[in-house]
Amino acid sequence: MTSEPLETETPTNELFRPNRQTAKRVEFVVKSIFTLFALISVATTIGIVLTLIFEAVEFFKEVPIWRFLTDLEWTPLFANPKFGILTLISATFLTSSIAISVALPMGLLSAICLSEYASPRIRSFLKPAIEILAGVPSVVFGYFALLLVTPFLQKIIPGLQGFNALSGGLVLGVSIIPLVASLSEDAIYSVPRSLREGAYALGGTKREVIIGVVLPAALSGIVASFILAISRAVGETMIVAIAAGQNPRLTLNPLVPIETMTAYIVQVSLGDTPAGSLAYKTIFAVGMTLFLLTLILNVFSFWFVRRFREKYD
Repeated sequence: MTSEPLETETPTNELFRPNRQTAKRVEFVVKSIFTLFALISVATTIGIVLTLIFEAVEFFKEVPIWRFLTDLEWTPLFANPKFGILTLISATFLTSSIAISVALPMGLLSAICLSEYASPRIRSFLKPAIEILAGVPSVVFGYFALLLVTPFLQKIIPGLQGFNALSGGLVLGVSIIPLVASLSEDAIYSVPRSLREGAYALGGTKREVIIGVVLPAALSGIVASFILAISRAVGETMIVAIAAGQNPRLTLNPLVPIETMTAYIVQVSLGDTPAGSLAYKTIFAVGMTLFLLTLILNVFSFWFVRRFREKYD
């Protein structure tokens, strides 16, 4: 009796090997694309920094850095130019301080309300409503401050000029409320439920649980939102350029026109200043100063959040 040859079965590994190889190729392609995007972001950042550095160095070849830091006037477009950056820094500090005094308490209280007091239905409505503010163009906020907020404040505050730091700072604070509220609410909402239940089991009231347990547990995220909001306030352009004016003066009076660093960059960038002139080079020195200020804020935020997490881990 002749036996028919048995068909050899293909091993299971052989059946799935082509699929695994294809998956590896796809994974390699995806990783390469993501790496390319990351390198483009890094290269863009490096290019911006190098541009600021090279142009700022050209500026400081003509203007000593001590004069840049110690002069008390900023008139680079005048016949007798002065290059005191403290004038622009004080104006930026003034508008940012007003904005922060509005945005931080209102944003944090909004976050607490959304996370701890609002029902899921109300939360699903209020949070998108607050975040809508983040989508409003800053130029709209600027004209809102100039045409509505300033006339209203002039009825209350005698002597308030048409361009002033107060209305610009107030509206700037409103514009960054969504940043504080959204990020802080996410940090508060992510606090484990077990911490709240343990505090309630010990007899704590809702207010005591929020202040004594929830906020400290979410402090790293809250501080990060604060620093990001401050950085946004420092770097805002159109609101302060439209509402606060373009009058550089060393003052902390919010009732008069001032000029921030970003507003000055806008003024020179309009095209009236010849490219390559000393006045044109000032925008890179101002931009470098602004970059260093925001960098310091972000480094402090990273250090604080990391140290806080290490302390409570």
